[in-house]
Amino acid sequence: MSTYDKFKTRVERTNQSHLLQFWEELTSEQRNEFASQLETIDFEEVNQLFQDAMARLEEDVVKIDNHMKPIPPSQLESEESSQPETLERYKRIGYQEISEGHVGVLVLAGGQGTRLGVTYPKGMYSVGLPSGKTLFQIQAERIRRVENLANEYTGKHGYITWYIMTSGPTEEATEGFLKTHNFFGLRSENVVQFRQGLLPCFDLNGRILLENKKRLALAPDGNGGLYRALRDQGILNDMLQRGIRHLHIHSVDNILVKVADPAFIGYCVGKKADCGAKIVRKSSPMEEVGVVCQIDGRFQVVEYSEITEKTANLRDKEGTIVFSAGNICNHYFSINFLNEIVTKHLDKLKLHVAKKKIPFIDENGDKIKPDKPNGIKMEKYVYDVFQFSDHFVTWEVPRHAEFSALKYSDDVERDCPSSSRKNLFSLHKKYIVAAGGTVVGDIVEISPLISYSGENLKEKVEGKVFHEPVLLNYE
Repeated sequence: MSTYDKFKTRVERTNQSHLLQFWEELTSEQRNEFASQLETIDFEEVNQLFQDAMARLEEDVVKIDNHMKPIPPSQLESEESSQPETLERYKRIGYQEISEGHVGVLVLAGGQGTRLGVTYPKGMYSVGLPSGKTLFQIQAERIRRVENLANEYTGKHGYITWYIMTSGPTEEATEGFLKTHNFFGLRSENVVQFRQGLLPCFDLNGRILLENKKRLALAPDGNGGLYRALRDQGILNDMLQRGIRHLHIHSVDNILVKVADPAFIGYCVGKKADCGAKIVRKSSPMEEVGVVCQIDGRFQVVEYSEITEKTANLRDKEGTIVFSAGNICNHYFSINFLNEIVTKHLDKLKLHVAKKKIPFIDENGDKIKPDKPNGIKMEKYVYDVFQFSDHFVTWEVPRHAEFSALKYSDDVERDCPSSSRKNLFSLHKKYIVAAGGTVVGDIVEISPLISYSGENLKEKVEGKVFHEPVLLNYE
């Protein structure tokens, strides 16, 4: 059977025959390229996903207020309100696990910097620090520093494996960037890159769209595509073979993220959690962040658009916002829990659907750029597995020290390079002042190789006066 006949049978059976309408116009090389792409598509499965997606779009938007309950106190602790000895105990547990090589870090780095106004991966972005460091470099150096801190605490040096999930558009650029910079001092064997999956884009009638005559229109399957990628690309097996027991997952676009935070890991391990989420207190009732809460007894993230303004504004007797646990895409998973997800629950993950304006080629081969939504893109989210956790915990952290998202260009004036830069400067200035130094001005940067979260600064800064721009770099 010829290649054409093989695919003709498959697409006819699944009502996608139009995908081969330009086959005769393709060169031999182009046919091979197109066939390789078609080979990756399970047409029966994606057709069912489309049906599920359309059913979800047609559902009435039912507010879930009456089903929501806040996180119970037994499953929530705060870094700021913890007793010093409790915090120290959690850190020691975390450092012990790191020194034993039981901790991995997985960064969700599939996003391009489109909203930032650049065409390369977000991890390669520099917000304009005095050092010029990119997000990838900052995060890699935090890994190196926390490995050294674990060694200081335990006398044993373990390595953290850095897993980087890219997407089709970011894979090649990320790989080249990391290799060019020698993985920013990390051992190359401890840096593992893999790619999230892609899903076809459909028109509103269930036809898969063509990007051009030899390529389907595809879109990343969301950061919840992580779980299928862990299974299908052998990444979970890699973790098991390395003896990793705990995984810290975070998004690449938080310049303040404490990578492999020993306190967070120690808290989750100490509580025997299978799944955990870092949260920050919402800055206002209507802040556009998801809320971690319980729905019918199971934990979920509810997006701000899914609840009424009345519920968002609910306050307790002390005047505190009831649903204040803001989700910051910063999570802990035990490897056993991840193994359970990929073996038992992949098909149960919720599908998130959005109507989009998707460029495509029509039956005449002409490129069409629609001026209104003409199709749907489907995604899954990393937090959709919370519902399967039997031992879920949350760890509240101070926003100023741990969360500053980078999503937009400076024109938007929030979650942008300027705000990320300003928040990092402010935090690092606090570190120097707390260690006994004085800073004149506000431009302050401390290399992660010197200090992970304010430690190791006293002998370097006590009694000294620093004038901006301040850069405490590794020597």
